[in-house]
Amino acid sequence: MKKFIKKKKLRVTLYVTVVVIVAGFLMLLLPFRNPVVGANVSDYHPQSFWYYPWGSSVTHKGVDIFGKKGTPVQTAYPVELVLFAGNIPGSKEGNCVVTLAPGWRLHCYAHLNEVTTHLFALGGRIGTVGNTGNAAKTPSHLHFGCATIYPRFGAIDTTPHGFLKCFFINPIPQLNKASS
Repeated sequence: MKKFIKKKKLRVTLYVTVVVIVAGFLMLLLPFRNPVVGANVSDYHPQSFWYYPWGSSVTHKGVDIFGKKGTPVQTAYPVELVLFAGNIPGSKEGNCVVTLAPGWRLHCYAHLNEVTTHLFALGGRIGTVGNTGNAAKTPSHLHFGCATIYPRFGAIDTTPHGFLKCFFINPIPQLNKASS
């Protein structure tokens, strides 16, 4: 009897795990939006993702969306789970928010002037455009980065830091669609 119960628990755990994983990918069907409220394609450079050379970071692993300081920043999808909200002292990001987004992706919203969300919030407004961290001497902008929690080995190439491309995703095509 105990063996049957253990097998049943294992089977239920496996089914639940599969449902959660599939649901995470199905959420990619939700609408993607530009995280800087009111921004459009003229507010970011279409070739800034994986730009080299990029200061002490070597390669730019995201896109900078420029906007007036204090402009609201929202999550790119209506439902994203906030995993971190705050400032990591001495970090390049300054005030930032990291979320778990649809497709099992991590979104990093960095250089925020102000963080207006809290842990485990489910999307919505998360902060305002700023220039904190290593962006202190630049115009106000949001650094928006997108990464996966699983490697995509086919994305690796010979560019500087090209081996890291298996984890980073270029958000510009989605921004272009959302801004048109």
